[in-house]
Amino acid sequence: MAKSTESLEEFYRHKFTDLSENLRKDIGQFNVFRIEDRIRSGASTPTYIRRDFFKIMLFRGDNVFHYGDKSIPVSGNTLLFFNPKVPYTYEPLRAGTGGYFCVFKDEFFKENLRLNLNDIPLFAAGAQPIFPLNEIENTEVQQTFEKIITEFNSEYIYKYELIRNYVSELIYRSMKLQPAHHLFQQPDAGTRITGVFSELLERQFPIISTSQRFEFRSPKTIADRLAVHVNYLNRAIKKTTGRTTTDHIFERLTGEAKALLKHTDWNIAEISYVLGFEDQAQFNNFFRKQTKLSPSAFRKV
Repeated sequence: MAKSTESLEEFYRHKFTDLSENLRKDIGQFNVFRIEDRIRSGASTPTYIRRDFFKIMLFRGDNVFHYGDKSIPVSGNTLLFFNPKVPYTYEPLRAGTGGYFCVFKDEFFKENLRLNLNDIPLFAAGAQPIFPLNEIENTEVQQTFEKIITEFNSEYIYKYELIRNYVSELIYRSMKLQPAHHLFQQPDAGTRITGVFSELLERQFPIISTSQRFEFRSPKTIADRLAVHVNYLNRAIKKTTGRTTTDHIFERLTGEAKALLKHTDWNIAEISYVLGFEDQAQFNNFFRKQTKLSPSAFRKV
């Protein structure tokens, strides 16, 4: 069975050689690093998997970050957010790249952040929270990371309170880069049911074991789970998004199929099964219709 989630403790143990030092520093639920230090220490590229912690990264250089089924190239100075809902990895780090990242558990903010981390759009399941920064923005974010590092290495009794404020600054600064109407809309009933539909759909992913099986392949199945009539669900989603319920299901199903073909060594029959298809031929036909390629051809690309 494939491993489902990497814990923060495993992250330290697998990626760093100075775990004992980290533990002696009483890191608790938070730590911060310079990327250049990780390159020099020979830290490996992360496995494509979900983590049980959040990460904020200021990256300098060129790379490709893989979020779920999406591969997103970045260049220059980029601020990125990672959350426990979405598996991710990126290409190996090269000399000349640099920046910072911090990792933390939800518990680190439980009593100190006005918003629950899971309610923040940057950490939503379907978000692509990648922000190219201009020189001024990059300087401001870099200064915030340097403040975090300074406090983290200090003996100040209230250093974590300051660090929480600095990390909150990174979060709110990034939300400011997005159009406000995308962040805190007051939804009507149709928007609410669309949001619940999206959450229920995302909850089925990622598929991390060949014993799992995707259950919600039809609008009727999802409508039954939400206790609404399928016609109401279809109308609400069409009005809110301009696309059909089936379009959304098929897009997410195709995305997961691409991710499994790209990031696992499962055979195509196993992938067909976990995605809920009756047989491999049905999956082949579906995938070819969505991508113009057969699963085996896509895997070779």
